[in-house]
Amino acid sequence: MREAIVVLDAEGVEALTMRKLGARLNAGATSAYRHVANREELVELAVDAVLGEVVLPEPEGAVGCGGSGWRAAVSECARSFRATAIRHPWLCAELGRSGLSHEGPNLSALSAGLTRLFDGVGLADVPGAIDAGFAYAVGMSTTESAWLTTVARSGLTEAEFVARSLPAGPGTAETHRQLLRDPAAFRDRKFAAGLDILLDGLTTRLPHRT
Repeated sequence: MREAIVVLDAEGVEALTMRKLGARLNAGATSAYRHVANREELVELAVDAVLGEVVLPEPEGAVGCGGSGWRAAVSECARSFRATAIRHPWLCAELGRSGLSHEGPNLSALSAGLTRLFDGVGLADVPGAIDAGFAYAVGMSTTESAWLTTVARSGLTEAEFVARSLPAGPGTAETHRQLLRDPAAFRDRKFAAGLDILLDGLTTRLPHRT
């Protein structure tokens, strides 16, 4: 599986074939079929494998810190998912294609962790909250991964690419200036701001607002 993920990270999903994987393993393409039924199953297994890098929310103690501990747990999990998606830019596209229908052990563990966390704080619609969280994290990470892939293909640093694409001039908006100054920090703030809005919305649905 490690070699399959290496190919996916470097070349994308379309580049992964059973023949190429067999060559990297110094074996024939037919050897790979002893372990997986087809290429689609291989990609599904790779998706679940990299989801094992996501930090799981810990329900224990998550209601502490004045009742806001659950927010910190969800935020850490969401930031970890984003970082994983950036390391593996093919991940979100494959999650979107499968619609989270293939629940391997790591995705199941992630869903179970979020379920225990939201149950623990008394959230009524736990499945809806999990769906909203996944929709935000996957959606934002998809856009960010695509952007970073475009930057990488340009051969420029992100700051150079932004400066070339969006040159500053008279009347430049403050958000534009922030992006030009530090693109990575701008992306961090943008993700955090949207996540706060999502968590604010979930807070209103708790039995006791915190």
